[in-house]
Amino acid sequence: MATVRSNLGRVLPGSSILFLCDMQEKFRHIAYFPQIVSVAARMLKNTTLDLLDRGLQVHVVVDGCSSRSQVDRLVALARMRQSGAFLSTSEGLILQLVGDAAHPQFKEIQKIIKEPAPDSGLLGLFQGQNPLFR
Repeated sequence: MATVRSNLGRVLPGSSILFLCDMQEKFRHIAYFPQIVSVAARMLKNTTLDLLDRGLQVHVVVDGCSSRSQVDRLVALARMRQSGAFLSTSEGLILQLVGDAAHPQFKEIQKIIKEPAPDSGLLGLFQGQNPLFR
């Protein structure tokens, strides 16, 4: 029997967690909104590095990340990669989680990925034009 390597960066549905934070100003009327924003901000401080430090595999959805400037964004992604995080696209992670056409929701998920994700300004990053990712 072949030994399974644990550092390949596979995303497994049974052991994967998706953390999605969407804090919008239009929700400020919600009860305890300032406190919720404060806790969310606290949770976002070095989250990738903290998870890596705990020995967990971290997959960053690069086309879902942003920053105040493109330079900060690229340096942050490079830092996460240097630290051991796997950089993936939303489509790539969806396909890893689905596995193959035998997945019960494959046809439904296929409709989602048929439409290309919007350009998030990272194309040059993966064409070798960025020295941070060589």
